[in-house]
Amino acid sequence: MYKLLRNLIFLLPPEMAHGLSLKALSIANNLGLLNNTNTSNLKAHDATIDSCINVMGIEFPNRIGLAAGLDKNGEYIEALSALGFGFIEIGTVTPRPQPGNTKPRLFRLPKAKAIINRMGFNNKGIDYLTDQVAEARREGFRGIIGINIGKNIKTYVENATEDYLICLRVAYPYADYITVNISSPNTPGLRSLQYGDELNSLLAALKLEQVKLAAQYEKYIPIVVKVAPDLSKQEIAGIAEALLDNNMDGLIATNTTLSREAVCCMPYGDEAGGLSGAPVREMSTAVIRQFHAHLKDQIPIIGVGGIASAKDAQEKLDAGASLVQIYTGLIYEGPGLVKNCVRVT
Repeated sequence: MYKLLRNLIFLLPPEMAHGLSLKALSIANNLGLLNNTNTSNLKAHDATIDSCINVMGIEFPNRIGLAAGLDKNGEYIEALSALGFGFIEIGTVTPRPQPGNTKPRLFRLPKAKAIINRMGFNNKGIDYLTDQVAEARREGFRGIIGINIGKNIKTYVENATEDYLICLRVAYPYADYITVNISSPNTPGLRSLQYGDELNSLLAALKLEQVKLAAQYEKYIPIVVKVAPDLSKQEIAGIAEALLDNNMDGLIATNTTLSREAVCCMPYGDEAGGLSGAPVREMSTAVIRQFHAHLKDQIPIIGVGGIASAKDAQEKLDAGASLVQIYTGLIYEGPGLVKNCVRVT
C-alpha cells in the first residue's frame, strides 16, 4: 500500500512532496488514524515488545528515533511521534530565521534509495520552534524531543559559538536533549568546527553554559554532538578525545556524506549537497564502530545513516550505538519501517 502511495508522491517535486506529506500526516493524526502505530499501542498488542531503555538519564520508550531535518520547525511533533518513534529530533534551527539555499535543493535518487539535499538550514528560527514545542506540551504531548541547533549562514565561522549559545539558552527549557550540529555540508565552513582547537573551544563554551542553565532551571539537559561520516581514523580519534575531555553527553554518528562514489552515474548523482540513504549505511556503521572503540561506554552513540530495515538498525546497535535514528529510510520504506525496527531492537 505504501509503495503505491510513494509512487504517487514521487510524481511531485521533492520539496513540495515533503510539505504535502507532513500536512497529510498531521490531518491523519488529528482524525485519529495513526493511533494504532504508536509505541504504546504496539506494546499493548504485542507482549514481546518491551523496548524501554535509559540513555543519558532519559527513559526512551524504544530505541528508534526520527533524525533531524524532516520537521525543521517543530510543527509536526505529535503526528510524527504517532508513527511509533521513541523520540523525535526537530531542527536544525538557527538563532534567526533564514530561507536556506536557492531551489531546487532536494533531489531523489530512487535507484539508490537515496536523497541529496543542500537545504542550508532553512528554518523559522529558534523562538518559533520552541513556541511549537510549548504548544505541543500544552496539548498533552509527553514524548522525548531533541532540538538540533546550528549557526546562521551569515554568521562567520569564527563567531559560530555565540549562535550555538543563543540556541542552547532558548532551547534548554523545552528540550529533552540538545544536538549540536557541526557536520552539515550545506553551511560554508561549518564542518571545520569538528576539528582541533575550534572543536574544543566550542564544546568548552557549551559545557560551561550547560552548567549555568542546569542550575538556573534545576534540571540537566544532555548535549550531544552530530558529526559527519567523512572522517579519517585520526579525525575520529581527535573528536572522541574532545568529547571525553569536555564531558559531552552523547554523539550522533552520522550526518550526510559528500561522497558520490555510490551514485556517480545516476541522475542527480552529481548535485551538490549531502547524500543520505542506503549508500551511507556502511560508511556510517564503520564510523560508529570506530567511535565506540574510543568512547567505550563513557559516551553513548546515536547511530544514523542508511537504515532501511530492522536488520540495518540492529547493525548500528551491534556496532556500538545505544539508539538509532531514521530519515531517508522512512521516505522510501514508509511508516512500517518504524514498527519493524521497534519489534526487533
